[in-house]
Amino acid sequence: MIHDHKERPDTVIGPLGEKLERDTLPPANTSRWVVRRKAEVVAAVNGGLLTITEACERYNLTLEELASWQRAIEREGMAGLRATRVQHYRQMHERQGRNS
Repeated sequence: MIHDHKERPDTVIGPLGEKLERDTLPPANTSRWVVRRKAEVVAAVNGGLLTITEACERYNLTLEELASWQRAIEREGMAGLRATRVQHYRQMHERQGRNS
């Protein structure tokens, strides 16, 4: 039988080196997004455990919000996900972009 979808992993490695499974991801009703939880969702998406659409629907996120978490991790690591640092990093990268 031919399947149109890619095979998905049962586990991925989380941001702290731990094994993440669908059951160990943050709960769907999460309202307090600490750095670790954001990083776990990004790791799940990047590792194929969740699709972008599934993550956005499950956690009631916008595509832009999830993409901003991914960019923050790519640029600054987990520290970039801190709510108090997001604006600082955004301004820093905007300045660098203008100076390039």
